[in-house]
Amino acid sequence: MAESVEKVVIIGSGPAGLTAAIYTARAALNPVVIAGAAAGGQLMTTTDVENFPGFPDGILGPELMQNMMEQAQKFGARLIYEDAVKVNLKQHPFLVETSAGNVFRCLALIVATGASPRRLGLESEAKFFGRGVSTCATCDGWFFREKVVGVVGGGDSAMEEALYLTHHASKVYVIHRRDQLRASKIMQQRAFSNPKIEFIWNSIVTEILGDEKVTGVRLKNVKTGEESVLPLDGLFLAIGHEPNTQLFKGQLMLDEQGYIVVDRFQRTSVPGVFAAGDCHDHTFRQAVTAAGFGCAAAIMAERWLGELEQKGYEAIKAEFVFKP
Repeated sequence: MAESVEKVVIIGSGPAGLTAAIYTARAALNPVVIAGAAAGGQLMTTTDVENFPGFPDGILGPELMQNMMEQAQKFGARLIYEDAVKVNLKQHPFLVETSAGNVFRCLALIVATGASPRRLGLESEAKFFGRGVSTCATCDGWFFREKVVGVVGGGDSAMEEALYLTHHASKVYVIHRRDQLRASKIMQQRAFSNPKIEFIWNSIVTEILGDEKVTGVRLKNVKTGEESVLPLDGLFLAIGHEPNTQLFKGQLMLDEQGYIVVDRFQRTSVPGVFAAGDCHDHTFRQAVTAAGFGCAAAIMAERWLGELEQKGYEAIKAEFVFKP
């Protein structure tokens, strides 16, 4: 079992983790990035990214992430393509263990584990993901100008997605398994009053149809059992996200949904541990904001390491007041 002591370890290799890696590497902190066996985060399953600054013609999601990895490595970041399976944040230096049995101890830890959108669990869903099936209207709505799309869900997120899509699509169907929405009253009113939105109640998607891209969905009415086909050009899933934070339960403060709680300096409830990206952000969930949070976490980690050298961990811990 290999073991080493590092100044900074970063868990996660999406835009937040890799931006933190670039900044800490350029600060000569020689960071270790526990990138995961499937590195790159959610953008690895995205095709064209047209809203990340600096790419007027757009860029493929996997290409953008590969560029970020190469940029981080250029400045000295070390990417470990293993999953983090265990952490101990109750002792300092902190401990991170990987799926291959490697153990890293670190003075500062940046958590950038992201979140995973909930899926329907259909075989056809995986087939058409990125080819008409999406979990982000802000990211992909532009591709459905004057098209007919569907949104699955009944909460605030689903209404936000549907309303956003009306700026691009000619028609938006909201498909909900119940006969009433879970969304807030104001979001319901906005959706009901939009002439482009039509609701399909008591229905679930049982299959996504198409050849090279989505052409429709097969629906089943949960009350009558009746099946029907709804022609669509695209389908957006808005049934929630799950933050990838199970590893930190009982060690970091999490909110009711499992997101890491941070203050405005990206600090968590444990001094020396910072969080960045979708593991704490359930509001924006964009690559560019994740990158911004990664930058902030890296800068604060660098400053914290300077303070640690001057005062020592026990003194900092005694003075630490967490105000999220």
